[in-house]
Amino acid sequence: MATRQGVYRLPDDVARRIRLGHPWVYREAFGTRKVTEPTGSLVELVASNRGFLARGYVDGDHPVAVRVMTRRADERVHPGAGVVAARFARALQLRWQLLGAQRPTALRLFSGETEGLPGVTVDRYGDFVLVQWLSRGAMAWREEIYQAIAAQLAPRGVYEQVRTRSLGGRAAPAPGVKVAGVDAPLEVVVEEADCRFAVDITAPVGVGFFPDMRLGRDAVARRAAERRVLNLFSYTGAFSVRAAKAGAAEVTAVDTAARAHACARRNFELSGLDPNRMETVAADACKTLERYADRRRSFDLVVCDPPTFSHGPSRPFSATSDLAHLAARAAAVLVPGGLLAFGTNAAKVSLADVDRAIAEGAALSGLDLRIIERCGLPPDFPVHPGFPEGNYLKFVLAVKV
Repeated sequence: MATRQGVYRLPDDVARRIRLGHPWVYREAFGTRKVTEPTGSLVELVASNRGFLARGYVDGDHPVAVRVMTRRADERVHPGAGVVAARFARALQLRWQLLGAQRPTALRLFSGETEGLPGVTVDRYGDFVLVQWLSRGAMAWREEIYQAIAAQLAPRGVYEQVRTRSLGGRAAPAPGVKVAGVDAPLEVVVEEADCRFAVDITAPVGVGFFPDMRLGRDAVARRAAERRVLNLFSYTGAFSVRAAKAGAAEVTAVDTAARAHACARRNFELSGLDPNRMETVAADACKTLERYADRRRSFDLVVCDPPTFSHGPSRPFSATSDLAHLAARAAAVLVPGGLLAFGTNAAKVSLADVDRAIAEGAALSGLDLRIIERCGLPPDFPVHPGFPEGNYLKFVLAVKV
């Protein structure tokens, strides 16, 4: 007997993931049956015995065809019902409880996949809020989210960025657009651990600062005093600023983009630091490491936080295939007892993959490394235990012995 309209039966393995808390159902899970409801529509998901599993919304333009909104058959989650607003309020209460009065001014307020509206994130930068829409289906709750933001936070301004991914690929990133309040200045200044950073919440690719790497920066800052620090893929210099503020003997920042170095120097100034304390190198990180090794230039602490994928001047870099060679080159310029701070935000790279890359890098370079600390996402980036993809950030510190 066929499953009725608006109800979709899932294979046992997919059903088990949904029961455990996974919020996504990929298009191929439905087999030959197509999800025909319009984007944003609510549909029911049932197990092979037709028992209720969940209710979720449709995204007709995304490889994830349905995102789960509730696992309770009696819960009404349609737009305007107030459930999403209540979930947003609970998310804020969790942040205030966990982070306290001294919380940073750049933080994640709402992680939709974990906290009840998959396909949307809400971040705060100073007095402004940035909402990112990762699924057009989630935008059915757009007005409810914005009303909740206004009621709970009363920010100076709210911006949104639509970063949806189509079945045919990813469109060019769109800039942030104001939806409420006043225009944001070109520089919105945020604070973290007595340091200050300028962000641009209208930037299409990234605002210039990553709140999710806060614990990694803390770990580096704790060990930076009187050390010679090399920051690879340095971007706008968050690691560089934190290291310098913590008393690093010297800081060298390597990034291919001269514009990123200009932003880093500005962040030094905002943090009350002399930008001349930082040596900037506009070059490929791997090539620079090879040059330093040839010249026997060494460092006490090397930070490697590469992008998941990038096009360098020599060849493309991919976190899924190039981490071991990067670790080998970085370890080669460390002094004995030096520290390698090594991280990735690639969701497809597991913590075991990072460990393996460091082990392979040590073997390639003929050196010996020991992992002494691990960092992940800070508490304002909660992850459901049934959603391993949400635990995307891996950061380890290893010592050269």
